[in-house]
Amino acid sequence: MTSSSGAGSVPRRRGASLVRAFVNSPLSGLAPWIVMALFSGPGRFEESVSAALGLALLVIFASWRLGNSIKLLEWFDAVFFGVMCVIGLIASSSVIDWLELWGGELVNIALVTFALISVAIRRPFTIEYAKEQTPEEFWDSPIFVRTNYVITWAWVAAFGVSAIAGLIGDAVLDTSDNFWTGWIIQIGATVFAIAFTEFYPDYGPPKAMAKMGLATEPPVSVARLFDWLPVFVLVVGIAGLVTDSISSVLGWILIVVGAVGIKLMRVFFPDEPKPGAGETDASAGGVSAQQ
Repeated sequence: MTSSSGAGSVPRRRGASLVRAFVNSPLSGLAPWIVMALFSGPGRFEESVSAALGLALLVIFASWRLGNSIKLLEWFDAVFFGVMCVIGLIASSSVIDWLELWGGELVNIALVTFALISVAIRRPFTIEYAKEQTPEEFWDSPIFVRTNYVITWAWVAAFGVSAIAGLIGDAVLDTSDNFWTGWIIQIGATVFAIAFTEFYPDYGPPKAMAKMGLATEPPVSVARLFDWLPVFVLVVGIAGLVTDSISSVLGWILIVVGAVGIKLMRVFFPDEPKPGAGETDASAGGVSAQQ
């Protein structure tokens, strides 16, 4: 009975850990915007903003349930999509048509504005997520604060690139569903910002501490920032061929370049072993054995 109960608790603990990791990441606050982008389209404005609002409220509930503070971005999500839902209920069909056409740009401009305001009021939005994973005694550290300013600016750049790409698609190419401007460039900008969020804490702070003459781990290689790029290029080639959005020649070139890039990254920049991983695994195995 004890063994069975212990084994059953492992998946629950892992599930809770995954939820906590998601909620502690800026990605949780951005998830409603991603949902809206995926669901949006002609005749689907109400459905997309309703789904986004539902997810925004779910994230707030999860944060509260885990004992986390409710972040500025999470409140902004709920208010923005709540207003959009009200507009969807009372607006005329012409207004809804306009929102369906320009909704993507509106979303990205709203995110850029929010991120810039968070910097202007000296509360870069990523710092609230970083505090969930950092001991309180480091919260006022200049290095900690500067790191989050840099990461927030990376997100500002990503939102800006997405807005410009969407604007070109709608205003110049006269389509919001262009393979490059509507999907690839915007997804690529978001993935880069996510990668930068993971990369910079292991790069910027060690460099700053080394300049101050403090003992620290060496910064990770800049190549780590682009780990995702070869895989992304490979996926773009496959997606372009499957959807018939690009020529066969370009599709296969992207696939080959992506595959070669993956191999080169593994050869020249192999994954660095995580310190303590062996002890963690051994410890987990010991617990399992005792159960």
